[in-house]
Amino acid sequence: MRLSTLTLNDFRSYADVELTLHPGPNVLLGFNGVGKTNIAEAIGYLSTLGSHRVTHDAPLVRHGRSQAIIRAQAHRGSQEAMLELEINPGRSNRARINRGGAVRATEILGILRTVLFAPEDLELIKGAPGVRRRLFDDLAVQLRPALGRVRLDYDKVLRQRNALLKSIRHEGFTTTHESTLAVWDHQLADAGSRLLQARLEVLGALRPHVAEAYQQLSGSVRTARLRYETGLEGQGPGASGDPGSAADDLCPLESADRGQLAELLRQGLEGARREERDRAQTLVGPHRDDIGFSLDEVPVKGFASHGETWSFALALRLAAYRTMVEDDPADGARPILILDDVFAELDARRRRRLAELAGEAEQLIVTAAVDDDVPESLLQHALRVESEDQLSRVSMLETPEDGS
Repeated sequence: MRLSTLTLNDFRSYADVELTLHPGPNVLLGFNGVGKTNIAEAIGYLSTLGSHRVTHDAPLVRHGRSQAIIRAQAHRGSQEAMLELEINPGRSNRARINRGGAVRATEILGILRTVLFAPEDLELIKGAPGVRRRLFDDLAVQLRPALGRVRLDYDKVLRQRNALLKSIRHEGFTTTHESTLAVWDHQLADAGSRLLQARLEVLGALRPHVAEAYQQLSGSVRTARLRYETGLEGQGPGASGDPGSAADDLCPLESADRGQLAELLRQGLEGARREERDRAQTLVGPHRDDIGFSLDEVPVKGFASHGETWSFALALRLAAYRTMVEDDPADGARPILILDDVFAELDARRRRRLAELAGEAEQLIVTAAVDDDVPESLLQHALRVESEDQLSRVSMLETPEDGS
């Protein structure tokens, strides 16, 4: 999978720019703040409808403008598609496929697959549980685009259920509240079980790839481990008396089917009813879960070195890439791999290993401040990114392959 052209209109610092991209490595060079990451962000957004830097769309639109447009010619083997996405903060985003009529933005999901790694991904290890949940949910949607609607449905039901709980705390609990809450319980358990099942499937697919990628990147003999952590542990099929053991990667819920997961969620909601009314928030569900990362039996968060933390975060993204390749092994279907300002943070050994592993991708997008940060093997096609009057522009950079 690759892009041959990328056009940005009023996206971040770009008023109007069109890039030609090549198979294999494409390196964007420029000092910090000139707009390199904006290009990486645009490609990732076209794939996932989300930014790795912000949680809402307003910052993506150039100051003073009301709309941004991302347009790209995408290739999957012999198939081509022109993709266009309108970003409309405060309104619904719209998409066009092959210059057709405008459709919901979610219709574009699944056409372009990407895996993006950036310095912000250290938060996968160090940050709050929501960052890790998003990693799994984003990958689940890329693998099964229909889950994008399930994700939206769950968030909508959760907001409405929380609003009801706040109303109950202010007005007092009535029989009307009880019946309405039962309806929301059913809908939350239905959407939640679908989301939870998708996460557990992603976890099972990632687990061996994370272990392999970590050892390849670090040269360590320690095993990288992942474990799903939920308040429903101990209730699922095969639950043990010690569900939190770091040496045991398997969550009891991994052997449950969707019906069982839905029933466990309903039971959990019923059991938390009094506390939820007191605190006016939903305390049971996938929005409360986390994923634990460890090296052998030792948690990565708080115990791993800086190099180990970087290697683990990189291993997660490389594992996501390999999971997508495994899901669709057809020629030309490998996702685009994006490495945003990553090499500068790695030592020479990890740079070489990452360059070798990244060479698996049909198309690789790399951003870096200077070419010395990038292994020479990747400097086949380089672009210079500069900023002037708060606008970014891109030009070709001569490389040895160009005859300089």
